[in-house]
Parts: sequence; C-alpha cells; structure tokens
Amino acid sequence: MQDRETRIKQLRYRAWRRGFREHDFLMGTFADQHLATASEADLGAFEALLDQADWDVYYWIVGQVPVPDRFQSPVMDRLQALSFTVETIRQTS
Repeated sequence: MQDRETRIKQLRYRAWRRGFREHDFLMGTFADQHLATASEADLGAFEALLDQADWDVYYWIVGQVPVPDRFQSPVMDRLQALSFTVETIRQTS
C-alpha cells in the first residue's frame, strides 16, 4: 500500500491532466487546495471521480446533469462550490 503523500501526488497529477482545460482547472485547483488536508474518505471520493468519464464528472460539477447518488459527497459539494466561484469570477471579469 502506498503512503499518503505518494497517493496525494498521484491524485494531483491525475487531476491536472483530465483531457480538457476547464475540467483540468476545476479538478486540479480542487486537488491543490484540499487534498493535503483531506480525510481518507474524501481522498477515496475524489479518486472515484477521477475514475469516471471526464465529461460526466464535469457536467455533474457544473450542474448540467444530476449527480448520481453514489457520487454525492462533501467532495462533490466543494467541487460544485468551486465551479460556482470560478463562473462568478469569469462573469465579472
């Protein structure tokens, strides 16, 4: 089993390389801001999202498609809040 620091580094790497810029930014920014202090449950929830199709997760985060129950978590709530913050900043710039 890998140590926590290695796991977080791998998750951050995966988060910043999702496949399209908007999703990279949301997942990567979240990883940079939250993974170092995340609980094991939150790390698992984030990792589960990284294992899903990029567009599915992106649409869940931005609210275009309802989030399946199994992916509802504090991690998803924080990702959606980050998305709202980014969109608000973009609209006022």
